[in-house]
Amino acid sequence: MEIKKKVPVNTITRDVKYLAEPTGNIYETVVILSKRANQIALAEKKELSKKLEDFRTDHDTMDEVYENREQIEISKYYEKLPKPDLIAISEFEDGELYYRMAGTEEDVRPAREGSQDAE
Repeated sequence: MEIKKKVPVNTITRDVKYLAEPTGNIYETVVILSKRANQIALAEKKELSKKLEDFRTDHDTMDEVYENREQIEISKYYEKLPKPDLIAISEFEDGELYYRMAGTEEDVRPAREGSQDAE
């Protein structure tokens, strides 16, 4: 998964009022962020599984189990990526998420301005 901008790898303190501004409700914001984080996590998992599928064999020798450097490097790369919830918060703060509210007249509302969907 390609990260286009710098996303912090550690949790930082955020102002809850600032996060709730676009939706008017912190709980709606949390739902939007959690759904987007789930989308990101599923995409990462799918991508990692696809890359690791090349290393899968029906029978492993002892050398393959202990000495598969490429597989280790791929796993380390994905471990170093920012967590999906941090990416979702960063996208939300930068106005890159669009979301729909069920049961309202407005069909699509931008969090600020951007292009990602969180349903």
